[in-house]
Amino acid sequence: MALGYLALVLHAHLPFVRHPESDYVLEEEWLFEAITETYVPLIQIFEGLKRDGVEFQITMSLTPPLVSMLRDPLLQDRYDQHLKLLQDLAEKEIERNKHHGHLKYLAEHYAQEFQGVRQTWEKYDGDLVTAFKQFLDSNNLEIITCGATHGYFPLMKMYPQAVWAQLEVACQHYEDTFGRPPKGIWLPECAYYNGLERMIADAGLRYFLTDGHGVLYARPRPRFGSYAPIFTETGVAVFGRDQESSQQVWSSQVGYPGDPVYREFYKDLGWEAEYEYIKPYIMPNGQRKNTGIKYHKITSRMADLGRKDLYDPYWAKEKAAEHAGNFVFNREQQIRYLSSVMQRPPLVVSPYDAELFGHWWYEGPRFLDYLFRKSWFDQQSYGMIHLANYLQQEPTQQVSHPAQSSWGYKGFHEFWMNETNAWVYPHLHKATERMIELSRREATDELEKRALNQAARELLLAQSSDWAFIMRTGTMVPYAVRRTRSHLMRFNKLYEDIGHGKIDSGWLEKVELIDNIFPNLDYRTYRPLDP
Repeated sequence: MALGYLALVLHAHLPFVRHPESDYVLEEEWLFEAITETYVPLIQIFEGLKRDGVEFQITMSLTPPLVSMLRDPLLQDRYDQHLKLLQDLAEKEIERNKHHGHLKYLAEHYAQEFQGVRQTWEKYDGDLVTAFKQFLDSNNLEIITCGATHGYFPLMKMYPQAVWAQLEVACQHYEDTFGRPPKGIWLPECAYYNGLERMIADAGLRYFLTDGHGVLYARPRPRFGSYAPIFTETGVAVFGRDQESSQQVWSSQVGYPGDPVYREFYKDLGWEAEYEYIKPYIMPNGQRKNTGIKYHKITSRMADLGRKDLYDPYWAKEKAAEHAGNFVFNREQQIRYLSSVMQRPPLVVSPYDAELFGHWWYEGPRFLDYLFRKSWFDQQSYGMIHLANYLQQEPTQQVSHPAQSSWGYKGFHEFWMNETNAWVYPHLHKATERMIELSRREATDELEKRALNQAARELLLAQSSDWAFIMRTGTMVPYAVRRTRSHLMRFNKLYEDIGHGKIDSGWLEKVELIDNIFPNLDYRTYRPLDP
């Protein structure tokens, strides 16, 4: 019998980026890259584990914006074209490098990889949500939800209706998608504030995740630290992140992805190939961009991008197996020790952004594959489990009050409210007040009802924590600012038009086409909550 448990949790999220009003928007490729490099490889891994009789369990969030984009016909068509271009470029690279053995080998590697992606994509008719759902149905995968648009809850808490709308809309969207209510939620940015658990319980959710200090500094102090969940007084369970196992994977300084054998992310064919040759595969305006074909390895932390050696997928695969073995060994030692001092089976919760595996760390999916297989075949100290099953097996836990926390810089809220993005919040608060006001109305006709629902959509989209995050990181800032302003301007126009009884039906129809998330949204979700 296992001495304890390891729970891997992947947070799969991207902001809602969809632009039917334009033929090409670079930011839509965030989704396309994640499909090619992360989501399809994960599906392929799960399929292989099932095929080979490996019992596996993992928890994974699929956020409402991501699910909405994965199921959008426009984005599915655009991804199909994106993948065709990738495949065409890989074939041209094979011919172009026919006299350079190593580069030809790499080009053939990419051509084979893209063909595998194509086969999986066509197997599910472009519906990757259905692909993931089959593993939910088999109890290998526990899919959890998130805030409706990944809003940062602690910076909304002065308006409980805003937090409630994020929860209620997310749960309804999940049920519409998967045919059952969600059991758990990944709090956006793992951000918790005191009292949030009451709304989580009212939404019918059984558990949520925080960073480690959210549990470690709970009151009273949890006896088992973050190696067991705590229960709030509402009955909702709280799982805390394990720092040791997390750092071994995500740290840029000591984590596995920094190994010199692994592929270098920042050196891409789109920036290095001769311009006229690569022009058909970059942006229509002629600007260069990443293509996803990368020929070099990290080589050395000290090496500049011009001094990187050529990558070898074979040795990178071997290194991923070695690192997976090291991770398994470390978890064995950790769990053996913890079980000896806890007198009960410890739980190590290891949460990560899903896009780390494949997109940022190219070999990450291979690492996960080896991890599942080595955990199943090569050790008996721990079992891999998803969070819902753990609660079913261990229904008795300590009652405690979690501490305010996030998994961002310094562990609290400053990454999402600082000198780069603080200007956003007065506008969001004013829009929230106006939405609460609008929610009290009874629509007089179908047009007004559509306008009220669209106002709610625009506010939800403006609240996405991704925009504040991007403003703070300093990359793609103009896009994040433009998205925030456009949603707020659309909301304010709708508010004024509804108030004056002069709704522009033509303009509304265009906005509904662009921001078409949550087709079943009911604006009355913003009505004041019962005390």
